[in-house]
Amino acid sequence: MRDSGQAGRTRPVGDAILDRVLRTAAEKAAEPGQLRFTERQLYYEVCRVLMPWHRAPRRAQFTSAPALTYEAYLAALRRHGPGSVGGLLPPVVPKPRQAAGRHTPEPDLFDYGLPRLLVCESDDIAAMLRANGVPMESACPVYGASELPLAEGMLRMLALAERATVYLLHDASARGLTFPARFAGAVDVPEGVRVVPLGLRPRQAGALHLVHGRGPAYAAVPAAFPTAGSGLGPGPGAGRGPGRGVAFELGRWERDWLRRGRFVEVAAVNPASLIRTVHRLVREVRTPRSQLTELRQVRRAGFLSWPTA
Repeated sequence: MRDSGQAGRTRPVGDAILDRVLRTAAEKAAEPGQLRFTERQLYYEVCRVLMPWHRAPRRAQFTSAPALTYEAYLAALRRHGPGSVGGLLPPVVPKPRQAAGRHTPEPDLFDYGLPRLLVCESDDIAAMLRANGVPMESACPVYGASELPLAEGMLRMLALAERATVYLLHDASARGLTFPARFAGAVDVPEGVRVVPLGLRPRQAGALHLVHGRGPAYAAVPAAFPTAGSGLGPGPGAGRGPGRGVAFELGRWERDWLRRGRFVEVAAVNPASLIRTVHRLVREVRTPRSQLTELRQVRRAGFLSWPTA
């Protein structure tokens, strides 16, 4: 079965349906306000359009398999042609490190305190948050993992602020959960600066019913993963925030989920939801209390739960 394409040629009906789904997904990914999004965020939006598991009640904890292979998605993207999907960001290309503060001639830039800073495990997600104005709107610079270690000037600004905090955003995977410890190994956090992992945790991905990937199974998943600065000893890279010596516990469901080789990228979160949640958490804005949100099980179901470290 074939239908007529826009250029007068025929194309398989399956391709025509997928092209329509891609356009719908691109519109949803950009809502509201013409947001910018990455290639992988658009892929997960396509999966949500095809199989809307995200509408299921959050009390049921599960992730879902992708509704479409990445190769089929890329083929649909190529049919649209480069630049035809509005809001789609180009992949991040690693560049030589540049000095912090190069964008301004102000000589006293590093004499001010910096209360918050966000470091993402994914460089693409960091670029997406920057493209959508998160640093300006929340007064929170955003860095990717490839941009570590932080410049001395940034560390000095963090040290000058009262209760400054570095937030970490990572994937829900066996490697992603080690990002806080890897950050501690790369950055000598000044004394008194908090290091707070925001997630993504497997239980958060399960509450949102995000699309998972599958990799090699892990025979032994530890019951707890170290946070930044835990168990690494003193000296450069050890970190000195309040999270030192603390490890976050994994529930049984999370350990079993990881043992099956599953993982969920932060990119699987809807772009608007991700931006809104990052704004709320880095500003430490508590959600309004209601009779419903007082229930413990409902609070557990929220993505990127309120940091306790």
